[in-house]
Amino acid sequence: MDEISLRAEESIRNTFHRELFEPFTKACREYRLIEDGDRIAVCISGGKDSMLLAKLFQEIQRHKKAEFDLRFIAMDPGYDQANADLIKSNAKKLGIPLESFKSNVFEEADKAVKGKCYICARKRRGHLYSKARELGCNKIALGHHYDDVIETILMGMLYGGQIQTMLPRLKSRNYEGMELIRPMYLIREEAICRWRDLNGLVFLDCACSVTDRKTEDTSKRLEIKKLIAELKETNPAVEANIFKSVENIDLDS
Repeated sequence: MDEISLRAEESIRNTFHRELFEPFTKACREYRLIEDGDRIAVCISGGKDSMLLAKLFQEIQRHKKAEFDLRFIAMDPGYDQANADLIKSNAKKLGIPLESFKSNVFEEADKAVKGKCYICARKRRGHLYSKARELGCNKIALGHHYDDVIETILMGMLYGGQIQTMLPRLKSRNYEGMELIRPMYLIREEAICRWRDLNGLVFLDCACSVTDRKTEDTSKRLEIKKLIAELKETNPAVEANIFKSVENIDLDS
């Protein structure tokens, strides 16, 4: 096994056990994300979140707390060659047996006038479900984390005029018998960044030709990040309160 992979795994077991592995297993346990007999397609975008997700799944499989199978799938939605090569290189360094396939998602999303990131995400998910089913999997796992949940809640309220969130477990509407799970639901992005930096790893950000041109969607998400940082200065509990808010809706006030 590559030295980089060994070091990354060792840091998950030791340095980042409380910040990464414990919240990962807690989410899996509390939301029943992994069950005996599952065949899980771990979806790799090439970014820090999905690469860590793969390593966490490999680590929990070592503990044999449930009998389940893993496939690691990476969709190429239209990356340039350098980015496609970086994903494969990182997967090899980290000991992730990647199965890659191509789509034209970037091209399709670029045709949209608005909501390019939303359309890209929806189309990606459809392709991932389809590939996972082809491989005999009953679940797909995505690398969304705690901070993604908070930002999604605020973006829905402030820019969409709606209450929305990311659930840790979601049944597919279009692929009967399949589910989407988010095992990194309780993990903070800051811890993920420190794990990446400690191990000297360089991952993709988005690598999207669409968002390279600074779309409205990416600008909004940056604004939300800044807003949360400002709110934390006067209320350190603001993130936890936002996270819990969608579970505590009071209709009688």
